[in-house]
Amino acid sequence: MSLNIWSRRWLLTTLGLLIIMVLSILALSIMLFQNRNSEQSNLSMNQVRLKINPILLALEQNHQLLGEQNIHEDIRAIASESGVLLTYVNLDGTVTLSSVPTSEGTQVNLRSALHYDLHHAAQAADGNESLDIAFPVMDGPVGSQIGNAIFSIPQAMVTVQQSMTFPVIWISALMLLSLILSLFLFWMKRKLNKQLLSPIHQLKLHAESILKGNYEEKIQYNRTDELGEVYAMFDLMRTEIKHMHELRIQQEQAQKELITNISHDIKTPITTIKAYIEAIEEGLCNDQETLMEYMGVMRTHTDKTARLVEDLLVHALQELGQISVEPREMYSGPVLDTMLKPIEHVILTRGLIYDGLKPNHIPNVLIAIDTTRIEQVISNLVANALKHTAPGDTIRIAIELESGHLKVTIADSGQGIRVQDMPFVFQRYFRGQVSHTDQRVQEGTGLGLSICQSIIEAHGGHISFTSKEGQGTTFRFYLPIC
Repeated sequence: MSLNIWSRRWLLTTLGLLIIMVLSILALSIMLFQNRNSEQSNLSMNQVRLKINPILLALEQNHQLLGEQNIHEDIRAIASESGVLLTYVNLDGTVTLSSVPTSEGTQVNLRSALHYDLHHAAQAADGNESLDIAFPVMDGPVGSQIGNAIFSIPQAMVTVQQSMTFPVIWISALMLLSLILSLFLFWMKRKLNKQLLSPIHQLKLHAESILKGNYEEKIQYNRTDELGEVYAMFDLMRTEIKHMHELRIQQEQAQKELITNISHDIKTPITTIKAYIEAIEEGLCNDQETLMEYMGVMRTHTDKTARLVEDLLVHALQELGQISVEPREMYSGPVLDTMLKPIEHVILTRGLIYDGLKPNHIPNVLIAIDTTRIEQVISNLVANALKHTAPGDTIRIAIELESGHLKVTIADSGQGIRVQDMPFVFQRYFRGQVSHTDQRVQEGTGLGLSICQSIIEAHGGHISFTSKEGQGTTFRFYLPIC
């Protein structure tokens, strides 16, 4: 169930409960007003007693003197002041005293005339404005009953109007609370739509846009709440995806250029080798010296082709995360001496100055080394130095111990690396910008230094460089000592 449907159902359910509560309040209000209008339920016995107590007291105190006319007049006056009509009846039904003197001496039916509670009196009144209610007259506090006093009391005198102030306030408060709750529910629904559902919908649209490859549209959310944090992280993810997409495009372009460059670089030496083979086959080599010269040229181009193929292979292994390095424990002296001997000849034949190690000056320590891969690293670094130097420049190679590592330094006094190129030196495919003075800067595949870094790190070491434009570059790599 979606959040929007859930919130709508929740709102409707709550509104339904509020409507039921309001209807209940209205029903209660109607019942209260009906009870208020019922006279029978509003009659008060306390009001009756307040009216007739003085008369009852006078009857009980003067019951032995009821034969005297002045006593009659006094009791009638008390009854008149109370606003009621009195009929005093003996136990045999004879009217001894009455507010209507002409009825004195008559007989009444005690069964039908005596009503000791308001309920029966109200029923007997049958719509009359007066109630006839009887009270026994006693001879003293603990004496026996001597008669009955029947009082005719106007209903208006004993009807108590119940106060509706508290029920009205209570009902009004409940109705106001219901109204406030309804408004609060609608406000919550609006707030939920504005601050939760709508931003989530916008986030969904942005996700669909990114899924379609549109990485340029920025995500805007101006509130600093939890959703703001989600939006910020989402936009950061969009930026990262955009960056990765651009890198992928650059990498694909670089790979295309790599294939083109390697195809060209392999084609050139193969064409040269083929030409020299054809020359030999046609008998153009008349002597041993010319044949050996041709063989040397063919060997040079064969080695170049082999290096290109090896770089391409290592690059493929890098892509798969399976760089092939098999270190074995060996002593550094004889191993590195064997690697460096042919390098001196290459440097000197280029017209450069070689500042290398003297014989037996290589530290002889036990290291874990893959000789083929480390030789590839040294060859790549020297080739890189040759590419950035000119005749008369110097290439220096030094090996020394430093902090439990064997440090190999290959430095040149060539043109150096531009400041803007330094962060990208170890990136694959990076070949630097074309120099106005030397077009050789972009020669090669752009894989050499990246391959060097992978090989050294596979040995558990690290590689770094320092450079200053116009003054040369120094590369250093460190191999841990066993």
